Amino acid sequence: MTNSIDEISGADFILAIGTNTTEAHPIISLKIKKAQRQGATLVVVDPRRTELAERADQHMQLKPGSDIALLNALAQVIIAEDLWDKDFVAGRTEDFAAFKEVVAQYPPELAEQITGLPADMIREVARGYARACKATILYTMGVTQHICGTHNVLAVANLAMLCGQIGKESSGVNPLRGQNNVQGACDMGALPGVFTGYQAVTAADQRAKFAGAWRVAELPGRPGLTVGEMFDKAGTGEVRGMYIMGENPVLSDPDSNHVVHALEKLDFLVVQDIFLTETAALGDVILPAASFAEKDGTFSNTERRVQRVRKAIDPVGSAWADWQIICTIATAMGYPMQYATASDIFDEMAALTPSYGGISYARLEQGGIQWPCPHTGHPGTAYLHKDNFSRGPGKFNPVVYVPPAELPDAGYPLLLSTGRRYFHYHTGTMTRRTGALEVHYGTEYLEINQADAAALGITDGDIAQVSSRRGLVKVEARISKVVPQGLVFTSFHFPEVAINKLTNPAQDMVSKIPELKVCAVKVEKAC
Repeated sequence: MTNSIDEISGADFILAIGTNTTEAHPIISLKIKKAQRQGATLVVVDPRRTELAERADQHMQLKPGSDIALLNALAQVIIAEDLWDKDFVAGRTEDFAAFKEVVAQYPPELAEQITGLPADMIREVARGYARACKATILYTMGVTQHICGTHNVLAVANLAMLCGQIGKESSGVNPLRGQNNVQGACDMGALPGVFTGYQAVTAADQRAKFAGAWRVAELPGRPGLTVGEMFDKAGTGEVRGMYIMGENPVLSDPDSNHVVHALEKLDFLVVQDIFLTETAALGDVILPAASFAEKDGTFSNTERRVQRVRKAIDPVGSAWADWQIICTIATAMGYPMQYATASDIFDEMAALTPSYGGISYARLEQGGIQWPCPHTGHPGTAYLHKDNFSRGPGKFNPVVYVPPAELPDAGYPLLLSTGRRYFHYHTGTMTRRTGALEVHYGTEYLEINQADAAALGITDGDIAQVSSRRGLVKVEARISKVVPQGLVFTSFHFPEVAINKLTNPAQDMVSKIPELKVCAVKVEKAC
Protein backbone atom coordinates (compact mmCIF):
# COMPACT_ATOMS: atom_id res chain seq x y z
CA MET A 1 0.00 0.00 0.00
CA THR A 2 1.29 3.46 -0.81
CA ASN A 3 -0.91 4.85 1.97
CA SER A 4 -2.17 3.88 5.42
CA ILE A 5 -5.39 2.19 6.49
CA ASP A 6 -6.57 5.15 8.58
CA GLU A 7 -6.16 7.47 5.59
CA ILE A 8 -8.95 5.69 3.70
CA SER A 9 -11.53 7.41 5.89
CA GLY A 10 -10.14 10.80 4.77
CA ALA A 11 -10.63 10.17 1.04
CA ASP A 12 -13.41 11.93 -0.83
CA PHE A 13 -13.43 9.37 -3.67
CA ILE A 14 -12.81 5.64 -3.28
CA LEU A 15 -12.40 3.35 -6.29
CA ALA A 16 -12.57 -0.23 -5.01
CA ILE A 17 -11.75 -2.62 -7.84
CA GLY A 18 -11.61 -6.39 -7.54
CA THR A 19 -11.99 -6.30 -3.76
CA ASN A 20 -14.81 -7.76 -1.65
CA THR A 21 -13.63 -5.62 1.24
CA THR A 22 -16.48 -6.15 3.72
CA GLU A 23 -15.92 -9.92 3.69
CA ALA A 24 -12.17 -10.26 3.04
CA HIS A 25 -10.94 -7.15 4.93
CA PRO A 26 -13.76 -6.23 7.32
CA ILE A 27 -11.70 -3.85 9.49
CA ILE A 28 -10.57 -1.89 6.45
CA SER A 29 -14.18 -1.78 5.25
CA LEU A 30 -15.02 0.21 8.40
CA LYS A 31 -12.73 2.98 7.08
CA ILE A 32 -14.62 2.94 3.78
CA LYS A 33 -17.93 3.25 5.62
CA LYS A 34 -16.56 6.12 7.71
CA ALA A 35 -15.45 7.93 4.55
CA GLN A 36 -18.95 7.49 3.12
CA ARG A 37 -20.52 8.95 6.26
CA GLN A 38 -18.25 11.97 5.77
CA GLY A 39 -19.45 12.45 2.20
CA ALA A 40 -17.02 10.37 0.12
CA THR A 41 -18.12 8.83 -3.18
CA LEU A 42 -17.66 5.05 -3.38
CA VAL A 43 -17.32 3.31 -6.73
CA VAL A 44 -17.10 -0.49 -6.69
CA VAL A 45 -15.85 -2.42 -9.73
CA ASP A 46 -16.85 -6.07 -9.32
CA PRO A 47 -18.69 -8.68 -11.42
CA ARG A 48 -20.62 -9.69 -8.26
CA ARG A 49 -23.11 -7.52 -6.40
CA THR A 50 -21.38 -7.87 -3.03
CA GLU A 51 -22.30 -6.08 0.18
CA LEU A 52 -19.76 -3.40 -0.69
CA ALA A 53 -21.31 -3.02 -4.14
CA GLU A 54 -24.73 -2.60 -2.50
CA ARG A 55 -23.29 0.31 -0.49
CA ALA A 56 -21.67 1.95 -3.50
CA ASP A 57 -22.73 5.18 -5.16
CA GLN A 58 -21.86 3.45 -8.41
CA HIS A 59 -21.51 -0.30 -8.96
CA MET A 60 -19.60 -1.05 -12.14
CA GLN A 61 -20.59 -4.68 -12.74
CA LEU A 62 -18.07 -5.45 -15.44
CA LYS A 63 -17.43 -8.72 -17.26
CA PRO A 64 -14.72 -10.76 -15.51
CA GLY A 65 -11.23 -10.07 -16.81
CA SER A 66 -12.03 -6.80 -18.60
CA ASP A 67 -10.34 -4.45 -16.10
CA ILE A 68 -7.72 -3.01 -18.48
CA ALA A 69 -10.36 -1.93 -20.98
CA LEU A 70 -12.18 -0.09 -18.19
CA LEU A 71 -9.09 1.52 -16.66
CA ASN A 72 -7.80 2.65 -20.05
CA ALA A 73 -11.23 4.08 -20.91
CA LEU A 74 -11.29 6.06 -17.64
CA ALA A 75 -7.90 7.51 -18.58
CA GLN A 76 -9.08 8.24 -22.13
CA VAL A 77 -12.00 10.31 -20.82
CA ILE A 78 -9.83 12.19 -18.35
CA ILE A 79 -7.34 13.13 -21.08
CA ALA A 80 -10.00 13.90 -23.72
CA GLU A 81 -11.85 16.19 -21.31
CA ASP A 82 -8.63 17.85 -20.11
CA LEU A 83 -9.10 16.76 -16.49
CA TRP A 84 -5.64 15.33 -15.87
CA ASP A 85 -3.07 16.82 -13.48
CA LYS A 86 -0.69 18.49 -15.94
CA ASP A 87 1.75 19.75 -13.28
CA PHE A 88 2.15 16.32 -11.71
CA VAL A 89 2.54 14.57 -15.06
CA ALA A 90 5.07 17.13 -16.31
CA GLY A 91 7.08 17.34 -13.10
CA ARG A 92 7.07 13.80 -11.77
CA THR A 93 6.49 11.31 -14.60
CA GLU A 94 7.84 10.07 -17.91
CA ASP A 95 6.53 8.29 -21.04
CA PHE A 96 3.18 10.09 -20.90
CA ALA A 97 3.02 10.47 -24.70
CA ALA A 98 3.20 6.70 -25.28
CA PHE A 99 0.52 6.13 -22.62
CA LYS A 100 -1.74 8.80 -24.12
CA GLU A 101 -1.45 7.22 -27.54
CA VAL A 102 -2.53 3.80 -26.29
CA VAL A 103 -5.48 4.89 -24.12
CA ALA A 104 -6.79 7.00 -27.01
CA GLN A 105 -7.72 3.64 -28.55
CA TYR A 106 -10.15 2.93 -25.67
CA PRO A 107 -13.09 5.35 -25.90
CA PRO A 108 -15.97 4.49 -23.55
CA GLU A 109 -18.02 3.08 -26.44
CA LEU A 110 -15.36 0.44 -27.13
CA ALA A 111 -14.98 -0.24 -23.41
CA GLU A 112 -18.75 -0.74 -23.23
CA GLN A 113 -18.50 -3.55 -25.79
CA ILE A 114 -15.70 -5.25 -23.83
CA THR A 115 -16.81 -4.65 -20.24
CA GLY A 116 -20.59 -4.48 -20.58
CA LEU A 117 -20.61 -1.15 -18.73
CA PRO A 118 -22.53 1.81 -20.20
CA ALA A 119 -20.29 4.42 -21.78
CA ASP A 120 -22.02 7.21 -19.82
CA MET A 121 -21.27 5.43 -16.55
CA ILE A 122 -17.59 5.20 -17.49
CA ARG A 123 -17.53 8.93 -18.24
CA GLU A 124 -19.24 9.80 -14.95
CA VAL A 125 -16.78 7.75 -12.87
CA ALA A 126 -13.78 9.15 -14.76
CA ARG A 127 -14.90 12.71 -14.04
CA GLY A 128 -15.50 11.93 -10.38
CA TYR A 129 -12.06 10.40 -9.88
CA ALA A 130 -10.24 13.17 -11.77
CA ARG A 131 -12.00 15.99 -9.93
CA ALA A 132 -11.60 14.53 -6.45
CA CYS A 133 -9.27 16.25 -4.02
CA LYS A 134 -8.17 12.97 -2.41
CA ALA A 135 -8.95 9.81 -4.36
CA THR A 136 -7.76 6.36 -3.31
CA ILE A 137 -7.75 3.12 -5.27
CA LEU A 138 -8.16 -0.14 -3.35
CA TYR A 139 -7.71 -3.52 -4.97
CA THR A 140 -7.06 -7.17 -4.14
CA MET A 141 -6.74 -10.44 -6.03
CA GLY A 142 -9.70 -9.65 -8.25
CA VAL A 143 -7.16 -7.47 -10.08
CA THR A 144 -4.03 -9.60 -9.80
CA GLN A 145 -5.19 -13.20 -10.36
CA HIS A 146 -5.44 -12.93 -14.14
CA ILE A 147 -3.09 -13.70 -17.02
CA CYS A 148 -2.77 -9.90 -17.33
CA GLY A 149 -2.60 -9.26 -13.56
CA THR A 150 0.66 -7.30 -13.71
CA HIS A 151 -0.72 -5.13 -16.50
CA ASN A 152 -3.91 -4.60 -14.48
CA VAL A 153 -1.78 -3.20 -11.65
CA LEU A 154 0.16 -0.99 -14.08
CA ALA A 155 -3.15 0.34 -15.44
CA VAL A 156 -4.18 1.25 -11.89
CA ALA A 157 -0.86 3.03 -11.33
CA ASN A 158 -1.23 4.87 -14.64
CA LEU A 159 -4.63 6.22 -13.58
CA ALA A 160 -3.32 7.40 -10.20
CA MET A 161 -0.34 9.21 -11.75
CA LEU A 162 -2.49 10.76 -14.47
CA CYS A 163 -4.56 12.55 -11.83
CA GLY A 164 -1.76 13.24 -9.34
CA GLN A 165 -3.48 10.97 -6.84
CA ILE A 166 -0.32 9.57 -5.32
CA GLY A 167 2.30 10.89 -2.93
CA LYS A 168 -0.23 12.59 -0.70
CA GLU A 169 -2.50 11.68 2.19
CA SER A 170 -5.70 9.66 1.59
CA SER A 171 -4.86 8.88 -2.02
CA GLY A 172 -2.61 6.35 -3.71
CA VAL A 173 -2.57 2.79 -5.00
CA ASN A 174 -3.48 0.44 -2.21
CA PRO A 175 -3.43 -3.36 -2.59
CA LEU A 176 -5.04 -4.99 0.45
CA ARG A 177 -2.90 -8.01 1.28
CA GLY A 178 -4.64 -11.37 1.51
CA GLN A 179 -3.02 -12.76 4.67
CA ASN A 180 -1.90 -11.19 7.92
CA ASN A 181 1.86 -11.41 7.28
CA VAL A 182 2.10 -11.88 3.53
CA GLN A 183 3.61 -8.39 3.30
CA GLY A 184 6.20 -9.39 5.89
CA ALA A 185 6.99 -12.64 4.08
CA CYS A 186 7.64 -10.71 0.86
CA ASP A 187 9.67 -8.11 2.74
CA MET A 188 11.84 -10.92 4.16
CA GLY A 189 12.74 -12.24 0.72
CA ALA A 190 10.20 -15.09 0.40
CA LEU A 191 10.17 -14.46 -3.34
CA PRO A 192 12.37 -16.19 -5.92
CA GLY A 193 14.34 -13.19 -7.16
CA VAL A 194 15.08 -10.98 -4.14
CA PHE A 195 16.77 -10.81 -0.77
CA THR A 196 15.14 -8.91 2.09
CA GLY A 197 13.65 -5.53 1.23
CA TYR A 198 13.38 -6.47 -2.48
CA GLN A 199 17.14 -6.33 -3.07
CA ALA A 200 17.69 -8.21 -6.33
CA VAL A 201 19.71 -11.43 -6.34
CA THR A 202 20.88 -10.44 -9.82
CA ALA A 203 22.79 -7.43 -8.40
CA ALA A 204 26.41 -8.37 -7.68
CA ASP A 205 26.79 -5.80 -4.89
CA GLN A 206 23.70 -7.15 -3.09
CA ARG A 207 24.95 -10.73 -3.37
CA ALA A 208 28.33 -9.70 -2.00
CA LYS A 209 26.73 -7.90 0.95
CA PHE A 210 24.61 -10.87 1.96
CA ALA A 211 27.39 -13.40 1.31
CA GLY A 212 29.64 -11.45 3.67
CA ALA A 213 27.02 -11.33 6.42
CA TRP A 214 26.28 -15.04 6.05
CA ARG A 215 29.96 -16.04 5.87
CA VAL A 216 29.82 -17.81 2.51
CA ALA A 217 32.01 -17.34 -0.56
CA GLU A 218 29.18 -16.52 -2.95
CA LEU A 219 25.42 -16.69 -3.48
CA PRO A 220 23.51 -17.67 -6.64
CA GLY A 221 22.69 -14.80 -8.97
CA ARG A 222 19.86 -16.47 -10.85
CA PRO A 223 16.27 -16.07 -9.58
CA GLY A 224 14.58 -19.26 -8.43
CA LEU A 225 11.21 -20.71 -9.34
CA THR A 226 7.74 -19.47 -8.46
CA VAL A 227 5.28 -21.82 -6.75
CA GLY A 228 3.58 -22.76 -10.01
CA GLU A 229 6.90 -23.39 -11.71
CA MET A 230 8.02 -25.61 -8.84
CA PHE A 231 4.95 -27.82 -9.18
CA ASP A 232 5.39 -28.02 -12.94
CA LYS A 233 8.99 -29.14 -12.54
CA ALA A 234 8.07 -31.57 -9.76
CA GLY A 235 5.55 -33.10 -12.15
CA THR A 236 8.28 -33.68 -14.75
CA GLY A 237 10.81 -34.95 -12.22
CA GLU A 238 13.14 -31.94 -12.46
CA VAL A 239 12.40 -30.98 -8.84
CA ARG A 240 12.90 -34.01 -6.58
CA GLY A 241 12.34 -32.63 -3.09
CA MET A 242 10.22 -29.89 -1.56
CA TYR A 243 9.92 -28.17 1.83
CA ILE A 244 6.53 -26.48 2.36
CA MET A 245 5.94 -24.14 5.31
CA GLY A 246 2.55 -22.81 6.39
CA GLU A 247 0.94 -23.34 2.99
CA ASN A 248 -1.77 -25.72 1.81
CA PRO A 249 -1.43 -25.78 -2.00
CA VAL A 250 -3.53 -28.93 -2.36
CA LEU A 251 -6.52 -26.65 -1.72
CA SER A 252 -5.22 -23.17 -2.57
CA ASP A 253 -3.45 -23.65 -5.90
CA PRO A 254 -5.15 -23.94 -9.31
CA ASP A 255 -5.61 -27.29 -11.05
CA SER A 256 -5.07 -28.99 -7.70
CA ASN A 257 -5.16 -32.47 -9.21
CA HIS A 258 -1.91 -31.46 -10.93
CA VAL A 259 -0.55 -30.23 -7.57
CA VAL A 260 -1.30 -33.57 -5.91
CA HIS A 261 0.29 -35.43 -8.82
CA ALA A 262 3.43 -33.27 -8.54
CA LEU A 263 3.72 -33.75 -4.78
CA GLU A 264 3.23 -37.51 -5.03
CA LYS A 265 5.98 -37.70 -7.65
CA LEU A 266 8.58 -36.07 -5.36
CA ASP A 267 11.28 -38.25 -3.83
CA PHE A 268 10.94 -36.37 -0.54
CA LEU A 269 8.36 -33.94 0.83
CA VAL A 270 8.69 -32.05 4.12
CA VAL A 271 5.73 -30.06 5.45
CA GLN A 272 6.06 -27.67 8.40
CA ASP A 273 2.70 -26.51 9.77
CA ILE A 274 0.56 -26.10 12.86
CA PHE A 275 -2.07 -28.65 11.74
CA LEU A 276 -2.14 -31.77 9.60
CA THR A 277 -3.43 -30.10 6.43
CA GLU A 278 -4.41 -31.80 3.19
CA THR A 279 -0.89 -31.03 1.94
CA ALA A 280 0.81 -32.25 5.11
CA ALA A 281 -1.03 -35.56 4.76
CA LEU A 282 1.12 -36.20 1.66
CA GLY A 283 4.41 -35.44 3.43
CA ASP A 284 7.22 -37.88 4.17
CA VAL A 285 8.16 -35.83 7.23
CA ILE A 286 5.85 -33.50 9.17
CA LEU A 287 7.48 -30.81 11.31
CA PRO A 288 5.08 -29.42 13.96
CA ALA A 289 5.39 -25.63 14.07
CA ALA A 290 4.36 -23.21 16.79
CA SER A 291 1.39 -20.94 16.21
CA PHE A 292 1.47 -17.14 16.47
CA ALA A 293 0.56 -17.36 20.18
CA GLU A 294 3.47 -19.68 20.93
CA LYS A 295 6.40 -17.65 19.61
CA ASP A 296 8.07 -14.26 19.48
CA GLY A 297 8.56 -12.34 16.25
CA THR A 298 7.16 -9.62 14.03
CA PHE A 299 4.39 -9.35 11.46
CA SER A 300 4.39 -6.67 8.76
CA ASN A 301 0.83 -5.91 7.75
CA THR A 302 -0.83 -4.55 4.63
CA GLU A 303 0.06 -0.92 5.37
CA ARG A 304 3.77 -1.79 5.78
CA ARG A 305 3.46 -1.60 9.57
CA VAL A 306 5.94 -3.80 11.43
CA GLN A 307 4.44 -5.05 14.71
CA ARG A 308 5.67 -7.27 17.52
CA VAL A 309 4.20 -10.70 18.16
CA ARG A 310 4.80 -11.84 21.74
CA LYS A 311 4.66 -15.40 23.02
CA ALA A 312 1.58 -15.94 25.18
CA ILE A 313 2.03 -19.66 25.94
CA ASP A 314 4.76 -22.25 25.51
CA PRO A 315 4.53 -24.36 22.33
CA VAL A 316 2.11 -27.25 22.70
CA GLY A 317 3.41 -30.80 22.40
CA SER A 318 6.53 -31.14 20.25
CA ALA A 319 6.02 -27.90 18.30
CA TRP A 320 8.90 -25.45 17.82
CA ALA A 321 9.06 -21.91 16.50
CA ASP A 322 9.72 -21.89 12.75
CA TRP A 323 13.12 -20.19 13.09
CA GLN A 324 14.30 -22.82 15.57
CA ILE A 325 13.32 -25.65 13.23
CA ILE A 326 15.09 -24.01 10.28
CA CYS A 327 18.24 -23.27 12.28
CA THR A 328 18.41 -26.87 13.54
CA ILE A 329 18.02 -28.31 10.04
CA ALA A 330 20.57 -25.89 8.56
CA THR A 331 23.07 -26.82 11.25
CA ALA A 332 22.52 -30.55 10.63
CA MET A 333 23.13 -29.93 6.92
CA GLY A 334 26.52 -28.36 7.63
CA TYR A 335 25.76 -24.64 7.91
CA PRO A 336 25.54 -23.67 11.59
CA MET A 337 22.81 -21.10 12.23
CA GLN A 338 23.48 -19.89 15.74
CA TYR A 339 20.91 -17.33 16.80
CA ALA A 340 19.82 -17.06 20.42
CA THR A 341 16.52 -15.23 19.85
CA ALA A 342 14.14 -14.01 17.17
CA SER A 343 15.39 -10.51 17.98
CA ASP A 344 18.93 -11.50 16.88
CA ILE A 345 17.58 -12.54 13.49
CA PHE A 346 15.63 -9.30 13.13
CA ASP A 347 18.72 -7.22 13.98
CA GLU A 348 20.77 -8.98 11.29
CA MET A 349 17.97 -8.46 8.74
CA ALA A 350 17.59 -4.75 9.62
CA ALA A 351 21.36 -4.22 9.23
CA LEU A 352 21.16 -5.60 5.68
CA THR A 353 17.85 -3.99 4.66
CA PRO A 354 17.71 -0.19 4.19
CA SER A 355 13.92 0.06 4.46
CA TYR A 356 14.01 -1.69 7.86
CA GLY A 357 17.30 -0.14 9.00
CA GLY A 358 15.85 1.98 11.80
CA ILE A 359 13.50 -0.65 13.25
CA SER A 360 14.35 -2.83 16.26
CA TYR A 361 12.48 -4.85 18.87
CA ALA A 362 13.26 -2.11 21.40
CA ARG A 363 11.53 0.51 19.22
CA LEU A 364 8.63 -1.80 18.44
CA GLU A 365 7.85 -2.09 22.15
CA GLN A 366 6.46 1.45 21.80
CA GLY A 367 4.20 0.49 18.88
CA GLY A 368 4.29 -0.51 15.22
CA ILE A 369 6.46 1.32 12.67
CA GLN A 370 5.78 1.63 8.94
CA TRP A 371 8.69 1.09 6.58
CA PRO A 372 10.63 2.65 5.02
CA CYS A 373 12.35 3.59 8.26
CA PRO A 374 16.01 4.03 7.30
CA HIS A 375 17.53 5.04 10.66
CA THR A 376 16.75 4.93 14.36
CA GLY A 377 15.64 8.56 14.49
CA HIS A 378 13.14 8.09 11.67
CA PRO A 379 9.43 7.88 12.67
CA GLY A 380 8.43 5.59 9.81
CA THR A 381 6.52 6.48 6.65
CA ALA A 382 2.74 6.85 6.61
CA TYR A 383 2.52 7.25 2.84
CA LEU A 384 4.99 6.74 0.01
CA HIS A 385 6.25 8.90 -2.88
CA LYS A 386 5.64 12.26 -1.20
CA ASP A 387 8.25 14.19 -3.19
CA ASN A 388 9.58 11.62 -5.62
CA PHE A 389 9.35 7.98 -6.62
CA SER A 390 12.08 5.52 -5.63
CA ARG A 391 13.00 4.98 -9.30
CA GLY A 392 13.06 8.73 -10.05
CA PRO A 393 10.20 9.84 -12.33
CA GLY A 394 7.02 7.79 -12.24
CA LYS A 395 6.86 5.69 -15.39
CA PHE A 396 3.67 5.40 -17.42
CA ASN A 397 3.36 1.85 -18.75
CA PRO A 398 0.93 1.58 -21.68
CA VAL A 399 -1.01 -1.69 -21.49
CA VAL A 400 -3.59 -3.25 -23.79
CA TYR A 401 -6.61 -5.41 -23.09
CA VAL A 402 -6.30 -9.16 -23.55
CA PRO A 403 -9.20 -11.55 -22.88
CA PRO A 404 -8.98 -14.26 -20.21
CA ALA A 405 -7.23 -17.51 -21.13
CA GLU A 406 -10.57 -19.36 -21.05
CA LEU A 407 -13.90 -18.00 -22.20
CA PRO A 408 -17.27 -19.79 -22.27
CA ASP A 409 -18.02 -22.06 -25.20
CA ALA A 410 -20.58 -24.73 -26.08
CA GLY A 411 -18.93 -27.33 -23.85
CA TYR A 412 -18.28 -25.04 -20.87
CA PRO A 413 -20.83 -22.21 -21.15
CA LEU A 414 -20.40 -20.49 -17.75
CA LEU A 415 -17.58 -18.63 -16.02
CA LEU A 416 -16.43 -19.61 -12.53
CA SER A 417 -14.82 -17.14 -10.14
CA THR A 418 -13.59 -17.91 -6.63
CA GLY A 419 -12.95 -15.90 -3.49
CA ARG A 420 -13.42 -15.77 0.26
CA ARG A 421 -16.31 -15.84 2.71
CA TYR A 422 -16.64 -13.59 5.74
CA PHE A 423 -16.65 -16.45 8.26
CA HIS A 424 -13.64 -18.43 7.01
CA TYR A 425 -10.08 -17.88 5.95
CA HIS A 426 -8.05 -19.28 3.08
CA THR A 427 -8.10 -23.12 3.12
CA GLY A 428 -9.85 -23.32 6.49
CA THR A 429 -6.76 -24.73 8.23
CA MET A 430 -7.49 -22.60 11.29
CA THR A 431 -11.04 -21.28 10.96
CA ARG A 432 -12.56 -24.74 10.53
CA ARG A 433 -11.06 -25.85 13.84
CA THR A 434 -12.44 -23.15 16.14
CA GLY A 435 -15.45 -25.03 17.48
CA ALA A 436 -17.70 -22.13 16.46
CA LEU A 437 -17.14 -20.79 12.95
CA GLU A 438 -17.46 -24.19 11.32
CA VAL A 439 -20.73 -24.71 13.18
CA HIS A 440 -22.10 -21.34 12.10
CA TYR A 441 -20.91 -21.75 8.49
CA GLY A 442 -20.28 -25.43 8.05
CA THR A 443 -20.82 -26.08 4.35
CA GLU A 444 -20.12 -24.29 1.10
CA TYR A 445 -22.49 -23.45 -1.73
CA LEU A 446 -22.34 -22.30 -5.33
CA GLU A 447 -23.86 -18.93 -6.15
CA ILE A 448 -25.82 -19.19 -9.41
CA ASN A 449 -28.06 -16.66 -11.13
CA GLN A 450 -31.79 -17.45 -11.28
CA ALA A 451 -31.88 -17.42 -15.08
CA ASP A 452 -28.99 -19.87 -15.35
CA ALA A 453 -30.48 -22.11 -12.68
CA ALA A 454 -33.84 -22.18 -14.44
CA ALA A 455 -32.24 -23.09 -17.76
CA LEU A 456 -30.37 -25.95 -16.08
CA GLY A 457 -33.35 -27.22 -14.07
CA ILE A 458 -31.62 -26.43 -10.80
CA THR A 459 -33.53 -25.24 -7.75
CA ASP A 460 -32.28 -23.79 -4.48
CA GLY A 461 -30.56 -26.48 -2.40
CA ASP A 462 -29.97 -28.93 -5.25
CA ILE A 463 -26.56 -30.53 -5.55
CA ALA A 464 -24.81 -29.19 -8.63
CA GLN A 465 -22.02 -30.91 -10.51
CA VAL A 466 -19.47 -28.35 -11.66
CA SER A 467 -16.80 -29.40 -14.14
CA SER A 468 -14.00 -27.78 -16.11
CA ARG A 469 -11.34 -29.11 -18.44
CA ARG A 470 -9.35 -30.09 -15.34
CA GLY A 471 -11.76 -31.69 -12.89
CA LEU A 472 -15.17 -32.00 -11.26
CA VAL A 473 -16.70 -31.11 -7.89
CA LYS A 474 -20.17 -31.36 -6.38
CA VAL A 475 -21.61 -28.53 -4.33
CA GLU A 476 -24.99 -27.28 -3.11
CA ALA A 477 -26.50 -24.66 -5.39
CA ARG A 478 -27.93 -21.42 -4.05
CA ILE A 479 -29.86 -19.16 -6.37
CA SER A 480 -28.48 -15.67 -5.89
CA LYS A 481 -28.80 -12.12 -7.15
CA VAL A 482 -25.16 -11.53 -6.21
CA VAL A 483 -23.86 -13.08 -9.44
CA PRO A 484 -24.98 -11.96 -12.91
CA GLN A 485 -26.18 -14.34 -15.58
CA GLY A 486 -23.29 -16.37 -16.97
CA LEU A 487 -21.18 -16.32 -13.76
CA VAL A 488 -21.02 -18.74 -10.83
CA PHE A 489 -19.02 -18.24 -7.64
CA THR A 490 -17.83 -20.14 -4.60
CA SER A 491 -14.95 -20.11 -2.11
CA PHE A 492 -11.89 -22.32 -1.74
CA HIS A 493 -12.19 -22.75 2.06
CA PHE A 494 -13.71 -26.24 2.10
CA PRO A 495 -11.81 -29.45 1.22
CA GLU A 496 -15.10 -31.23 0.50
CA VAL A 497 -15.69 -28.59 -2.20
CA ALA A 498 -12.13 -28.46 -3.52
CA ILE A 499 -12.98 -25.89 -6.15
CA ASN A 500 -9.37 -25.43 -7.24
CA LYS A 501 -9.58 -28.79 -8.96
CA LEU A 502 -11.35 -26.73 -11.64
CA THR A 503 -9.45 -23.44 -11.81
CA ASN A 504 -7.05 -22.51 -14.57
CA PRO A 505 -3.26 -22.61 -13.96
CA ALA A 506 -2.61 -20.26 -16.92
CA GLN A 507 -0.16 -17.66 -15.61
CA ASP A 508 0.55 -13.96 -15.87
CA MET A 509 3.64 -13.67 -18.07
CA VAL A 510 5.46 -11.39 -15.61
CA SER A 511 4.49 -12.36 -12.05
CA LYS A 512 3.52 -15.99 -12.85
CA ILE A 513 0.32 -15.54 -10.80
CA PRO A 514 -2.34 -18.01 -12.03
CA GLU A 515 -5.70 -16.92 -13.43
CA LEU A 516 -7.76 -18.10 -10.46
CA LYS A 517 -10.54 -15.56 -11.03
CA VAL A 518 -11.77 -16.77 -14.44
CA CYS A 519 -12.28 -20.26 -15.86
CA ALA A 520 -14.89 -21.86 -18.10
CA VAL A 521 -17.16 -24.47 -16.47
CA LYS A 522 -20.21 -26.59 -17.07
CA VAL A 523 -22.88 -26.83 -14.35
CA GLU A 524 -25.39 -29.68 -14.21
CA LYS A 525 -27.87 -30.97 -11.67
CA ALA A 526 -26.19 -33.92 -9.99
CA CYS A 527 -27.91 -37.28 -10.27
